[in-house]
Amino acid sequence: GLKKKERLEVIFKSIITALCLAFGFIYLGKIVFRLLNITIGDFMIAGGVVLFSIAVIDIINPGKRRRIPTKELGAVPLGTPLIVGPAVLTTSLIIISEYGTPATLISVFLNVLLAGFIFSLSDILMKTLGEAGTKALSKVTSLLLAAIAVMMIRKGIWQFF
Repeated sequence: GLKKKERLEVIFKSIITALCLAFGFIYLGKIVFRLLNITIGDFMIAGGVVLFSIAVIDIINPGKRRRIPTKELGAVPLGTPLIVGPAVLTTSLIIISEYGTPATLISVFLNVLLAGFIFSLSDILMKTLGEAGTKALSKVTSLLLAAIAVMMIRKGIWQFF
């Protein structure tokens, strides 16, 4: 139930939060990992567990969400972990070594902008699907998130072999 201006402010804040977090992690992630003696596999498993928890909570308890103040909504949960969360951060570190930092930055930037654009269309989607359709889409999306989480855990475990 946000007004159009509030919704656009939330979307803008989510994009800025996601970009700052992703770019900071791209530049500092490996250093932090070295300092803490964390491997990519460790991070994939931890990120997968967090994503899986979020997905299961959403599937089991969709109506029991706490009310998040509008001024925080763009940063958490939209900016992180929804737009840029464990999956994006882990993938960014992996693709840096294959494609380099500039290509990784560009791909993250474009993906975050795409997510912001999709968020800006959410009203149209919700009106088209209706309440029941929106709830069904939410369940399917949460199930896909759980599957991505399981994949991250599996790939994280394989990093040790």
